[in-house]
Amino acid sequence: MWKPEEAGGGEALPERERWVEDKRSPQKGGPILPDEVAFVGKDVEFKGVITYSGTVRIDGSLDGEIHTDGGLLVGPEAVLKAKVSAGTVVCQGTIHGDIQAKDQIVLRAPAVVEGSLITPVLSMEEGVVFNGTLEMKPQAKAEITRDMGSNVVNITSRPPLQRLAA
Repeated sequence: MWKPEEAGGGEALPERERWVEDKRSPQKGGPILPDEVAFVGKDVEFKGVITYSGTVRIDGSLDGEIHTDGGLLVGPEAVLKAKVSAGTVVCQGTIHGDIQAKDQIVLRAPAVVEGSLITPVLSMEEGVVFNGTLEMKPQAKAEITRDMGSNVVNITSRPPLQRLAA
């Protein structure tokens, strides 16, 4: 049976597969995302609210909202007019709207983003256009403090240490 890797000896991956592979490559220091669970093609126009878990890649246009704890990959030809709430957002396309990411936001050229960003980690390549506000909140630290509630012990409330003479 014919296998693509046997044809032509080392042909380059198609653009879509190469781009997704770049996002999972730990050598490049980028986010490691799970495999895509859905793909919105470049000729698809969608209006409404998308809620999912896992990772979705969008190459078309979307007008609405995206809610997920997983990943969102925005392709270079994608145009989103949306409020985005996700775990990780990797964008090469255009997003008009606010983005809140629990883990990180990665803006790769030729991305154009207009809106507010809220994330603990932001990565932005040269060539990205960003017009908006940025708020960086370390989420893990805030969750630990909230989980501890009133059990938080301030180190200054402990009695002073006494030194023993030698």
